[in-house]
Amino acid sequence: MEKSLKTTWIQSEEKLGQYRIALLSWFDEQRRDLPWRQDPSLYKTVVSEFMLQQTRVSTVIPYFKNWLNKFPDFYSLSQADEKEVLKAWEGLGYYSRARNLHQLSKTAANWKHPPLSIKEWQSLPGVGPYIAAAVTSISLDQPEAVCDGNVVRVLSRLFAISETFKDGSTAQKKLRPLAQKLINIGRPGDYNQAVMEVGATVCHRSSPLCSICPILSHCESGRKGDWEDRPKIARKAKQTACIRRYWIESQSSLLVHASKKTRLQGVYELPDKLPYSGNFKDLNSQVLAIRKRTIGRIEYTEEIHQPPQIPLLPDPLPEGYTWMKWSELKNFTLSAPHRKWIEELWV
Repeated sequence: MEKSLKTTWIQSEEKLGQYRIALLSWFDEQRRDLPWRQDPSLYKTVVSEFMLQQTRVSTVIPYFKNWLNKFPDFYSLSQADEKEVLKAWEGLGYYSRARNLHQLSKTAANWKHPPLSIKEWQSLPGVGPYIAAAVTSISLDQPEAVCDGNVVRVLSRLFAISETFKDGSTAQKKLRPLAQKLINIGRPGDYNQAVMEVGATVCHRSSPLCSICPILSHCESGRKGDWEDRPKIARKAKQTACIRRYWIESQSSLLVHASKKTRLQGVYELPDKLPYSGNFKDLNSQVLAIRKRTIGRIEYTEEIHQPPQIPLLPDPLPEGYTWMKWSELKNFTLSAPHRKWIEELWV
């Protein structure tokens, strides 16, 4: 890949400068008015970057506003109970992000000065190469380039990169040095946001808006019209899985479970197993509903079974299990799909 780039405009300081000017001028005029860009701060940048991992901007905006109202700074977040943190995160998914952000805040609340190096940031909970580069460049003015899915798409088309990457993570890792060569040292944070903004609002996966792209004159794929071939990332076949869930009601309460061994630690769902000593086949349960959801590349079919009578369960219930009253539904931290299903089925 490096060899093929030696003949491109990246080798010309003049053209490289023109590229940066065009991109930043466009960003200055067209940047989206996002809440974390209003009165920006290190805390706002960190929170937004944690929330934006694998989540759409439109989904994040209301969560971000609500989060800032509840936890306006690192200190207030560090003092919050984990249950309160997870409740504020409910619906964003990937709850380990919330736990990591909570743990990070306990360190950040005691900073006299935040660390400037990517290495120091990556030693913090939940901080990988992307977040480290985003935070240090946007809030701390360090010349560190980000390389997320948007940047991969833009760079692959700018330079008509023909290499097929085995997955998105590999593409980001391989293209990060190229992203670093392009960064504007004088305005690293704005540059990073600009290239990501182009990827998000102009250089779409399908039907990119090439006619209004601020860097079209530098884009090999844009000129050739072969943008649909890039980036080249090997497709992985989707997997399927079936999960048996149990609907157990007792005295206007519903049995729910939160495993401490999964990514949903502290987040309740309908149980996929019961603390029941008998044979599950003896329950003669009927399928109450079948629901589907997709997590990553796995499509789950969840069969919700309801026994004709309440099975004999131990009292007290084992750790992780609890009875949720209908009146308490709003206060429980439930995974978003299960909250929806429970509200649909609990009548």
